[in-house]
Amino acid sequence: MRALHVITGLGVGGAEQQLRLLLRHLPADCDVVTLTNPGAVADGLAADGVRVVHLGMAGNRDLAVLPRLVRLIRAGGYDLVHTHLYRACVYGRLAARLAGVRAIVATEHSLGESQIEGRPLTAGVRALYLASERLGRATVAVSPSVAGRLARWGVPAPRIEVVPNGVDLARFRFDPVERHRVRRRLGLPDGAYVVGGVGRLTAGKRFDVLVRALALLPEDCWLLLVGGGPEENVLRRAAHGAGVADRLLLTGERPCLTDGSPGPDLPSLVSAMDVLASPSPEEAFGLALVEALASGLPVLYASCPAIEDLPPHAAATARRVRGGAGAFARALAEVRAAGPVPRTAPDAARHYCITRSAAQLMDVYTAAVAHTPSPVPQEVGSP
Repeated sequence: MRALHVITGLGVGGAEQQLRLLLRHLPADCDVVTLTNPGAVADGLAADGVRVVHLGMAGNRDLAVLPRLVRLIRAGGYDLVHTHLYRACVYGRLAARLAGVRAIVATEHSLGESQIEGRPLTAGVRALYLASERLGRATVAVSPSVAGRLARWGVPAPRIEVVPNGVDLARFRFDPVERHRVRRRLGLPDGAYVVGGVGRLTAGKRFDVLVRALALLPEDCWLLLVGGGPEENVLRRAAHGAGVADRLLLTGERPCLTDGSPGPDLPSLVSAMDVLASPSPEEAFGLALVEALASGLPVLYASCPAIEDLPPHAAATARRVRGGAGAFARALAEVRAAGPVPRTAPDAARHYCITRSAAQLMDVYTAAVAHTPSPVPQEVGSP
C-alpha cells in the first residue's frame, strides 16, 4: 500500500514526532508532505529514508498550495492519503478528492473541549472542520475522549475510529547509567529531587504553576522543563520573581528520536527525573505522561485522557491533581514522602505500545481502501 501523509508542519511537537514514530512501524510505503515549517522532525524523517516534500505554504489562506498538492498526489499514485493537524486536514482532504483518491484518513491529535491545537474553537473553525471531514473515509481520534468530542461536534459515529498514540517502550525504559550521566551534565546536586515537565512552553500548558509550586517546596527540589516555545522568557521571569531561578532548568526542544544532535534526548532526560507533572487543564491524549510511565515515573496531572480512559489499577502511580500551585506542591511533597517507586512500566504504558497502535491504524487503512475504487493514474498536470 502506498500512502501519503500530509501534515501542517514538521517542527518538534507531539503530533509530528508521533508521525515519525508511526512510520517506523507501519507496513506501508509512505511519503510525507509538510505544508510549512520543515523543522527537526523533517530532518529525522529524511534520516529514516522517508521522502519529505515541503510545499512552502505562506499562510492559512495560501490557496496556491492546493493545485500543487493535487499534482503531487496524482503523480504519486497513492492508495491512501492521511492528514494530520487542522490546516493539513482542510487542504489535504480536498486535494486528495480532486486528485481522485477517495481513501482519505485524518487523525485528530489536538481537539480539546474549548481549543484545537492551542487555539480557541470558533463557529467558523468548527464549520470548516466539519465540511472538510465529510470528504474523508475515517477520522481517527487519539483517545476515547477525543472521539466523544468529535461525535458531539456532529461527526457520524461510524466514521470515527479510536487509535491511540503509541510509545516506543524500549526507548523510554529507565536507564540508571543515563540518569547519572544526564544529572551530572545538567549540574544537578547529589540527592536533588527533580520535578519534570515536558511539552511546548505555551500559556495553555500552565508550566508557571510548576514554577510557583517549586517555590513552596524544599530547596533541594529542582524543576526540569523539556521543550521550547514562546513562554520561555515568561517562565524565566516568573522563576526570578519567585526566587527559584537557580533551581529551574530549561532544556529547549529535545526530539524523542535523535539524529546525532548534541545534548541528551527526551528518554534520557526522563530517566533523570523523579516525578513528572503536567498542570495542563485540557489535553487530547497526554503523550508525555505515558512516556513518563514507560520510564517508571510517578506522574501528576490535571488532564490526561490516556490515563483517565483506562481502569484505575492500570497506572497506580498516576494521580490527578485539581487546583493550582499549592495543590501541585502538596501532591509533589506527598509523592516524595512516599519514597521511590520501582522504575518499571505499568500496564497503562504497555497498553500504548507503538506496535499495537500501528497495527490498529493499518486496519483503518485497509478498511478505507477496501471501500473505495482504485484511483486511475493520471499524468502530472492533467485535469
